[in-house]
Amino acid sequence: MRKQLLLLSIIIGFIFFRFIKQDEETYIEEKSKEEEIIILANSYKGVPYRAGGTTKSGMDCSGLVTTVFKAFDKKLPRSSASMSKKGKELSLSDVKKGDLLFFDISRLKGGINHVGLVVSVNNDDVQFIHSTTSKGVIVSSMKESYWKKEFVKAKRVF
Repeated sequence: MRKQLLLLSIIIGFIFFRFIKQDEETYIEEKSKEEEIIILANSYKGVPYRAGGTTKSGMDCSGLVTTVFKAFDKKLPRSSASMSKKGKELSLSDVKKGDLLFFDISRLKGGINHVGLVVSVNNDDVQFIHSTTSKGVIVSSMKESYWKKEFVKAKRVF
């Protein structure tokens, strides 16, 4: 009787372990492309600003976005203005991780001239990674009045 109970326990344990293992593998395989994009984008935090730059030695806002998306076989135009013409336009309330935010920084004048990549959306707070002339690659929030004021539109390119 004990041998049968032990054998039954082993079989049940094996079946249970297989289901858990399968769920873990499914979870790992299903890590979204958006999550992978965010992980890569965050690896550039702290990189200094460099106009026209696309490497860890320095990059500008559109350089950050094109470099990250290129790693996922998504080719985007090099300028934020041209980039803003691609994809599906969204309201700010509909953005999700991986979407792009476009800005017209008023002191620069002339339409869209800045882009950021959405890294998190929590309730009413949208955070995005971008490269600024003063701080390089950083994460900012749409709760900040400056970015609210300069915001033009959001796009989904994947």
